[in-house]
Amino acid sequence: MKKEIFVVGIDGGGTKTEAELCNARGKVLARGNAGPSNFQIIGVEEASETIVRLIQSVCRKAGIPTSALSLVVAGLTGAGRGSDQKRMVRGIRKNASAKRVRLPRVVVEGDATTALEGAFGGEVGVIVIVGTGSIVFGKDERGKIFRAGGWGRIIEDEGSGYAIGRAALQAVARSLDRGEHSTTLSRMIASRFGLKDQPSIIRAIYGKGFDVAALAPHVIEAAEKHDSTAFRILQTSCKNLTETIHGMLNRMKKEGKLPDDVPLAFVGSLGSTESIYLRILKRAISSRFPHIHIRQPKFPPVHGASLLALSILNR
Repeated sequence: MKKEIFVVGIDGGGTKTEAELCNARGKVLARGNAGPSNFQIIGVEEASETIVRLIQSVCRKAGIPTSALSLVVAGLTGAGRGSDQKRMVRGIRKNASAKRVRLPRVVVEGDATTALEGAFGGEVGVIVIVGTGSIVFGKDERGKIFRAGGWGRIIEDEGSGYAIGRAALQAVARSLDRGEHSTTLSRMIASRFGLKDQPSIIRAIYGKGFDVAALAPHVIEAAEKHDSTAFRILQTSCKNLTETIHGMLNRMKKEGKLPDDVPLAFVGSLGSTESIYLRILKRAISSRFPHIHIRQPKFPPVHGASLLALSILNR
């Protein structure tokens, strides 16, 4: 008798981790969620503990022993490199072994890979992940994966929350240096974060590890209130992110195989919430790339991990 196939897909990030257990037809039999699993921040051991407990949880809900699973695929923040993927696989296996939990093959991928699978159900498309950071991923008709961006805040994360927040601080600094009148944006930053002069800004940024990306929603709010400085920051951020998309599309045309019309979806905190920022970004993309049509993701990243698991088993 042929063994029934069950897979677990996992989407793990800096604030939460989601898991689902599916059968061979992709039907979700159980779901669960837990705390963060960004191993670059909390460490491999703690992240592995979260993931193994979540696998056990969805198996219990579905009434299936972990030994009956065929494959686990985890799409994790910070796992874009092969060496980090191997570290997490070892960590998960070590944690499972200590608990005497029998696991099948475990595959760890970057969260962008599983988000791409979910957004288009495994088909051709481009995703723009824009939150604290930013990265662009694309899949062509042959299944080849392309990426651009994702260099991190120090080198380049165009259009990201960090880039927007940094631009806001730069605007405030220029305004203070030039003795210009305060704007809606500078007043919001001063009243909500206490960043009203050079000492307070320097102390927060260089001494207290201030979360620069936390300013992005306030820049968007100021732009909604017609603050010209905030609006220009968003325009520039969208233009820069559009250039990153352009670079990746050029590579896909040269090195891959693209259809005449390419679907594009947004993922991430800034890409999944309707705002003036997203409206500007959509207009910039539609104007620059008439062959791209913007759509909502078909499935969430956690289901993308499940679809990838089934795809691996069918190869």
